[in-house]
Amino acid sequence: MSSGSIPSSTSIVESAVIQAPLAKVWHLIKLKDLASWWNLVSNVEEVKDSSNEADVYKVTYKDKSTVVIKQEEHSAIHHYITYSAVSAEPALTYSSVYSTIRVYPITSGPMENSTFVEWSATFSSDADSGVIQDARYKRKEGLADLARAVGAK
Repeated sequence: MSSGSIPSSTSIVESAVIQAPLAKVWHLIKLKDLASWWNLVSNVEEVKDSSNEADVYKVTYKDKSTVVIKQEEHSAIHHYITYSAVSAEPALTYSSVYSTIRVYPITSGPMENSTFVEWSATFSSDADSGVIQDARYKRKEGLADLARAVGAK
């Protein structure tokens, strides 16, 4: 560890209970649909290049920064997607990040027919505490945006 650096975890998990059925929430959990519910995102476009990789998208944020993300995993059975950052403009200050959005149905109790949503990220060890805190804040904001998008109570 270099002098002056602040040790921090390189993994975060943010979660929320969204008062809407899983099917309604899961319907929006697609990389191409991020702009339809996440207020930080202004546009998402599919990237076609010579590598012929599938499920690669350029996400443009409202501050005009961009990140190219690639869907690494998708499970319609277990209701999750995992994606990684491929490149960004301006460039990222860390080597890599993998994020997962996972949804679970709440099947009993006072929140029955709601959805538990977990949005996690695992960063490379060169991500500093500012990056981690920013990611935490953006996920919390994104979860609130997702709840509004599905018309949660």
